Amino acid sequence: MKVKINRHAVKVLNQMLAKAEEGEMIRVYITENHGNHAHYDLKLDQKTEHDEVVQSDKDIPILLDTRDADFLDGVWIQYFHVPQPGFTIYNPAKEHHHH
Repeated sequence: MKVKINRHAVKVLNQMLAKAEEGEMIRVYITENHGNHAHYDLKLDQKTEHDEVVQSDKDIPILLDTRDADFLDGVWIQYFHVPQPGFTIYNPAKEHHHH
């Protein structure tokens, strides 16, 4: 599986990891699945038996649940400062729309 991260997200993810407890990593997970696309979020979490640790293009390891590989493989983690600071996570291989 693959994960891409923009340069602004790298800084924020590294700040999160600096506060992580031992063994915790960044997990990208699905909050809603609408059949042809999904909504994503991220959090600090421990690796479980269903996880794959994916080395992102920016050398930050990301936890992905292999049971959701169809939607998680190829996910992009982006961080933007405007219009308000926050992450945008999507998979360009799946239909994408904003709420």
